[in-house]
Amino acid sequence: MTALISLHNIVLGKVDLASNWLTPTLARLVFVAVLLVYYWNSAMLKIDGSIFSPSAGAFGQIFPKAAEAVLYDVSQMTFFQRVVIFFGTVAEFVLPALLLVGLFTRLAALGMIGFIWVQTLVDVTGHGVKLGSLFDAAPSIMDQRTMWTFLMLVIVINGAGPISLDRILRLK
Repeated sequence: MTALISLHNIVLGKVDLASNWLTPTLARLVFVAVLLVYYWNSAMLKIDGSIFSPSAGAFGQIFPKAAEAVLYDVSQMTFFQRVVIFFGTVAEFVLPALLLVGLFTRLAALGMIGFIWVQTLVDVTGHGVKLGSLFDAAPSIMDQRTMWTFLMLVIVINGAGPISLDRILRLK
């Protein structure tokens, strides 16, 4: 038993030593593998030739009830709706890109947390998605978005890791 405990402590002691650089690096890698293309594809659906030309899809995704009321006619969008769609689309491109290269990573992760929960609010109130709850047997959007938020919190807490522009520029 002593040998097993010793082996355990040696192996996991090395993991502990590596956790300062390994944890944030793996968090960014998981984000890139799982969510980067998801967000970029979503952003691409929101533009109609230019970032300044929101698509009917953007109108329907972000303001579903308002878009449906005017049969998805983008010329009926209000100034406020256009501004929200523009900044939401920019955020969907810029925040994941910053996380990818590890630049202003902690701020980008905080921005993504806000984006995730605004997205969740729109999904629930605008699209009728059931929020669900934590600590039950049925995986739901609440479970998914909580996991995404946790991933972003790991980056907020630990930074970008050694393979990042933050490290090159000596940003915290």
